[in-house]
Amino acid sequence: MLWNKCIQFYFHLPIFVRLLLSVCLIMLLFGYIIHMIEPTHFPTFFDGIWWAFVTGSTVGYGDYVPLSTLGKTIGIILILAGGGLVTFYMATISAATIKHEKDLSEGKVSYKGTKHLIIIGWNERTRQLIDMIKTSHPYQDIVLLDQTKNKISYQDHSIHFIKGNPTADDILQKANIHAATHVVITSNPSLKENEADRQTILNTIAARGNNMEITIVAEILTEIQRKNAERAGANVIIRSNDFMSSLFFQSIFQASNIATDIIAKTLEQQQFCTIPIDQSLTSQTFRSCAQQLLENNKSLIGIIRNGEIIIHPSFELITKEDDQLIYLKSF
Repeated sequence: MLWNKCIQFYFHLPIFVRLLLSVCLIMLLFGYIIHMIEPTHFPTFFDGIWWAFVTGSTVGYGDYVPLSTLGKTIGIILILAGGGLVTFYMATISAATIKHEKDLSEGKVSYKGTKHLIIIGWNERTRQLIDMIKTSHPYQDIVLLDQTKNKISYQDHSIHFIKGNPTADDILQKANIHAATHVVITSNPSLKENEADRQTILNTIAARGNNMEITIVAEILTEIQRKNAERAGANVIIRSNDFMSSLFFQSIFQASNIATDIIAKTLEQQQFCTIPIDQSLTSQTFRSCAQQLLENNKSLIGIIRNGEIIIHPSFELITKEDDQLIYLKSF
């Protein structure tokens, strides 16, 4: 009964562990046999093991060699049995390594880390976002979840790719959404605006259903779906069409690229940040807060009060305890 359990346990081990265990057992066995057959030339058990590994791996240093006919016969058997097994072991490791890297590139491997960021949807905005994150937060782990892309170079992007439907629970669990901190849901550029928003809302519902505490940032294209995205569980909603419309307006009526260049440079060199107001800054004027943050190379541009974003308020505005400060910070 015990022997059967040992055999079952052995065959349930990963193939690498089984092969390594088999190699070690064979080398121990032949090391013990040669030590018993020729104790003069192999005075210790370890000397026998050393000879077995050197011979079985076909390295052949020649510092220990059997002299008797029986010992040489054992050496021949070891070369035939152990050498082939060691070669097979190394070939298996090499093949498995290549297959694992291929599976990573094709999005077949589950993510095991924690405190990571999940991005749903691959497009140009996603690529730029990943570049910005890797520049400002190089140690932030990113998991990309997309069902349209077939392959992503693991080395080029330094992200973990998972291919699949972002509304499927098993795919979200492969991304380890339970241990993630944020989910960013981008709009699908290949769909019409209403269809893209509906897909974003479905993705939001699926993400919220798998993690009630995670922060979800969703891109919505039409104003009519904004409330639905909030009901679905999105914490932050980004209206990219509003931003693009503003850029078009500035380009038309400024009759130059100055406005768009300024915005592009701002986004390239600085990032928007929000923090709860420090107790030392409460009950002070906006001007005083801006001056104090400027000493730490932070440009205060607004506040969030009762859920309302106020950009460039009056310098005489008095801050309150529940305010959040909006500032720009250089990368």
